[in-house]
Amino acid sequence: MGSKYRHLSSVLAGLAVLALAGCDAVQQGGTAPAPLQVSVLTLEAHELSVSEDLPARVAAVRSAEIRAQIGGIVQRRLFEQGAEIKAGAVLFQINPAPFKAEVDSAAAALQRAEAVLSRARVQAERLTSLVQAEAVSRQLYDDAVAQREQAAADVAQARATLARRKLDLQFASVEAPIAGRIDQALVSEGALVSPTDATPMARIQQIDQVYVDVRQSASILDALRQQAGSATPELSVEILGSDGKPLGMRGRILFSGIEVDAGTGDVLLRVLVDNPQRRLLPGLYVQARIPRAHYPAALSVPQQAVTRTAGQASVWVVDAQGQVQPVRIELGELVERRYRVVSGLSAGQQVVVEGIERLSPDAQVATRAWQPAVAREQLSAVAR
Repeated sequence: MGSKYRHLSSVLAGLAVLALAGCDAVQQGGTAPAPLQVSVLTLEAHELSVSEDLPARVAAVRSAEIRAQIGGIVQRRLFEQGAEIKAGAVLFQINPAPFKAEVDSAAAALQRAEAVLSRARVQAERLTSLVQAEAVSRQLYDDAVAQREQAAADVAQARATLARRKLDLQFASVEAPIAGRIDQALVSEGALVSPTDATPMARIQQIDQVYVDVRQSASILDALRQQAGSATPELSVEILGSDGKPLGMRGRILFSGIEVDAGTGDVLLRVLVDNPQRRLLPGLYVQARIPRAHYPAALSVPQQAVTRTAGQASVWVVDAQGQVQPVRIELGELVERRYRVVSGLSAGQQVVVEGIERLSPDAQVATRAWQPAVAREQLSAVAR
């Protein structure tokens, strides 16, 4: 009897344990999962400018090669290399002695021709009265008139020769045709120069304004012209150094004289840049930030917020109930690690940026404002 009682008590205790375990299982199964923690960005319309950095070369607005117009020996160089010079300044002095002698010779030839002309005029005037009185033949008078005209022609030729010799003497002083900065001298004192030399004596370049030449596909030319015509009369271009850092200089695109390269299909865009401090030198490699488009009210999402499935871009959007849903979107340009949203989203929506890998449709989330990496680094620096 006692053994039966103990057996019954054991059975009842086991049933009680099973009942309690079943109750715990029911309670655990009915508990809702905790919301997932995600970082979200609330979309706001903002002004967006899209540009492209392209390699470019600096060229002088005006450039002149200094060449000798006469042959001779260079006596002196009259400029400092790399200096700013004015138009008309004497740069080189070629030995003028031979040209002075030729001027003197031409002047003497002119004087002799004028003397012959004077005698021929007197002779013709003397024979005029005699031929009227039929004291001399008509042939003799005609010969005197012809000699007078020939003497006048000789005087004109002698004057032209003298003018040419004076011009050669003037060319012995080699002058600057334009104002600008002069490079190093390519000839030295004692060198023999002539107008047929392949190498110039020096070069002058005007660099208070410079061209920044950019090669670009011809397909974007119409878009640039439309942007220049609709937005601003002059399309502004920012100039960057070879390392991509801004130089604090801007220029404007010149659309005149553009020609398409038949081999590459590219056009050479010339950007006119003011260069008062001479920071941009001809031949220097720089970058030009060419504007592509301007959107007064654009929506953009961080690059890491976008997922792709079979090439289709989508983002996770938090609805009013705190649940996430995938939304397909159409993307535009990528600017500073953010995609411009062409369609699919509207201002005021919350897009998940961090915590995407754990999401599923209709999942409940707890949101916090997303902070870019740069902002987080600044906050960490302040906290330290």
